[in-house]
Amino acid sequence: MNLAPEVRSTMLSLFAALFVASLVSMALVRMKPNLDFAELRSRIRTWWVIVGLFCLCLYWSTTATICFFGFVSFLALKEFLSMTPTRRADRRVLFYAYLAVVFQYYLAARAWYGMFIVFIPVLMFVWIPTRMWMMGQTKGFLRAAGSLHWALMLTVFSISHAAFLLVLSPGDSPRIEPAGAYEQTANGFGAGPGLLLFLILVTELNDIFQYLWGKSIGRRKVAPSISPGKTYAGLVGGVLSTVIFSALVGPRLTLLDFRTSMMAGAIIGVAGFAGDLCLSALKRDLNIKDFGATLPGHGGVLDRVDSLIFTAPLFFHFVYYCYG
Repeated sequence: MNLAPEVRSTMLSLFAALFVASLVSMALVRMKPNLDFAELRSRIRTWWVIVGLFCLCLYWSTTATICFFGFVSFLALKEFLSMTPTRRADRRVLFYAYLAVVFQYYLAARAWYGMFIVFIPVLMFVWIPTRMWMMGQTKGFLRAAGSLHWALMLTVFSISHAAFLLVLSPGDSPRIEPAGAYEQTANGFGAGPGLLLFLILVTELNDIFQYLWGKSIGRRKVAPSISPGKTYAGLVGGVLSTVIFSALVGPRLTLLDFRTSMMAGAIIGVAGFAGDLCLSALKRDLNIKDFGATLPGHGGVLDRVDSLIFTAPLFFHFVYYCYG
């Protein structure tokens, strides 16, 4: 893929940060041999794999990156369905749920916005309960239909917006015309990779910012029965830090100007917090700690993309409204 120099340098910065984190973890093991840093080192090793695969696909081609996110959706959907109770008859319907992953990402790859935006919320919303009543089993119908459609919305529809960013380009008459927006595309570099990298980077850093603020000065809990570690200080401090970071990075990495970068940071900060709590509430309801063990040190794929589930569609439509 023909990546802008800013995108390439940001990708190198990610590997540099992981290298520093690896050195720090090794130093901690030597300095404090009595403490157990196995989970920390496991998390860092998993981050190497995640970042490596993501950057490799992004560097390779748009198709490879879209397939990467499609595989993430497949794993997330599989985890969700394995953790939620289903009826024996529903297994015949699961085929269409997994098939929806392929079709949804095909629509993203073709940049077919009209069908992309209605396929799961409308067409699958109609087809899934229709296929269920055709089997003639009514017991547990509402729970089954609602759970399966919500699974598709969370794991496929929401995450696929991140993939669609790759093929999103500024319209002919954008409502907001930032400085430098068209220089980026005029020089042969598409806007999509920068937008995608910005979304992923800001979403993950928002989680880190909120964790650090909450641990350092957090006292009052936001939702103690759902996630005791979430505090108002973590929320406010994290969102403000995310807004500042977005304002600094957005104009350089994307077609967003200073003002829209700040707005995007605020959207991602609040949405990431809400997405994390939403998935935590789901785990509480299912009485599980993690959605799986696919990612050592992190849990399952859903545990890693919980914030992205909310930030991806909101950021996408914010950019689409401003420039589409």
